Amino acid sequence: MSAMTSLPPGLILILGALAVPLLRGWLRSGYVLALPVLSFLHLVSLPHGTYLELDYFGLDIALVRVDRLSLVFGYIFHIAILLGAIYALHVRGSIQHVAALAYAGAAIGAVFAGDLMTLFIYWETTAIASVFLILARGTERALAAAIRYLIIQVGSGVLLLSGLLVVFQDTGTVAFQAMHLGGNLGPALIFLAFGIKCAFPLLHNWLQDTYPEATESGTVMLSAFTTKLAVYALARGFAGTEMLIWIGALMTAFPIFYAVIENDLRRVLAYSLNNQLGFMVVGIGIGTELSLNGTAAHAFSHILYKALLFMSMGAVLHRVGTVKGSELGGLYKSMPWTTAFCIVGAASISAFPLFSGFISKALIIGAAADEGHVVVWLVLLFASAGVFHHSGIKIPYFAFFQHDSGKRCKEAPLNMLIAMAITAALCIGIGIFYRPLYAILPFDVAYDPYTATHVVGQLQLLLFSALAFGVLIRTGIYPPELRSTNLDFDWIYRRVLPRLWRHVEAMAARGHAALWQGLQASVARAIETAYRHHGPQGMLARTWPTGSMVLWAAALLAAFTVIYYFR
Repeated sequence: MSAMTSLPPGLILILGALAVPLLRGWLRSGYVLALPVLSFLHLVSLPHGTYLELDYFGLDIALVRVDRLSLVFGYIFHIAILLGAIYALHVRGSIQHVAALAYAGAAIGAVFAGDLMTLFIYWETTAIASVFLILARGTERALAAAIRYLIIQVGSGVLLLSGLLVVFQDTGTVAFQAMHLGGNLGPALIFLAFGIKCAFPLLHNWLQDTYPEATESGTVMLSAFTTKLAVYALARGFAGTEMLIWIGALMTAFPIFYAVIENDLRRVLAYSLNNQLGFMVVGIGIGTELSLNGTAAHAFSHILYKALLFMSMGAVLHRVGTVKGSELGGLYKSMPWTTAFCIVGAASISAFPLFSGFISKALIIGAAADEGHVVVWLVLLFASAGVFHHSGIKIPYFAFFQHDSGKRCKEAPLNMLIAMAITAALCIGIGIFYRPLYAILPFDVAYDPYTATHVVGQLQLLLFSALAFGVLIRTGIYPPELRSTNLDFDWIYRRVLPRLWRHVEAMAARGHAALWQGLQASVARAIETAYRHHGPQGMLARTWPTGSMVLWAAALLAAFTVIYYFR
């Protein structure tokens, strides 16, 4: 075994992160940038196959599995951590750099894990490392959100561990391979663990709760790894599971309504992240080569354009101190480069031709049409129009172009601009020169996104969506940006259930008090009755004449004689 193959992917980032606190200034910046490059060079040197296999207490462990599916995610994860490191160079403290590198390294290690136990270890490492990106914000809201985030993410890991133990008991193996639900408890627990991390409907609120509370650079990192790791896991373990088609369709649709009325623009992007994950989940559920290629390609392009949008809003937050739509506007005068980069990200997420979202989303929508999923295809078209509303138009419009808020500030720091410029160039480059991306997808691709039908159809969809937005704005029907809090499903378990529990607890306390009082009263009456009969003046405490005792003895003797006679 060569020295290269003896080291699992991602471990360079995890171990290298330990030395970051020892460095200062430009030396630390250079080191932080060098680690992703070194890790990527290590990755591309690895041959395809499964290695670093061992038997650990009866578990067939495979630390590394390299194939085309894992490589796609490995490549984009390395690109993401490098761009994120550039974006965060202005951060003085070391905790965010350490957390980001360890977080990315764990996500990369999980992608190349060949067994469920190794996956679990990396799975939990991503949760523990990433929570520091939220805590680093240093606010009470961030602390509360980080605690909730950690509970949910660790809970997902507990489900994964429980599921793999059941699978091992049933099959004798913990190999990370295709699984079937079919009423089996082990795969069902693993499926639920993946679903939590992928932000399935009703399990999604941790995303909107925590991402907007992280630091500017922390949110960029969070958007790249956690949910896309879950997408990879679903593609590896549950490709072709029909349930995922409908789960994904719902994921694409419901966030639109929340994003339209949301005032916090980073929260809008968190909802749109849910929307884009839905496209990937639909592709996994369809399970064909075309749809799985679409899922991998869309995860690749999504990490870039979503990072670019979060970078632009992070730059606004860094300079202005808020990303509330009701408090922004006119920032294109102060931050022209950030505005331009934000527009590139908006065009990419909206799937404009010549941008990255167009060439990846086309694969999934095309696969849905090819397989005859007409209803899902229509939902995906609706979701495509919706994302143009809440991310393609709303984000740049309310941040940079609506009524002038009067805020004047400096342009984003140079390192932020460089990170956004590289990311924007990749979004455009992939949209135009898409063949290199198609070449590294899990299966061979024989698909041309730039057909006249597809281009014209997409442009019509975007045109009418933009027209609808303009009409709604001009007529005042479009929901205004208000200082408000929107209620989502997390209101059930954060507000309703605690109040219900307090109500049940109060009722139980009153019932306990009433029961205790009744018991005390019953005991008091029993004592009083016993005292009345057995006390000094009680009937049973009096002296009885001898004749009375003889009479009772004779009566008992007679009764026994009669019973014995009739026996």
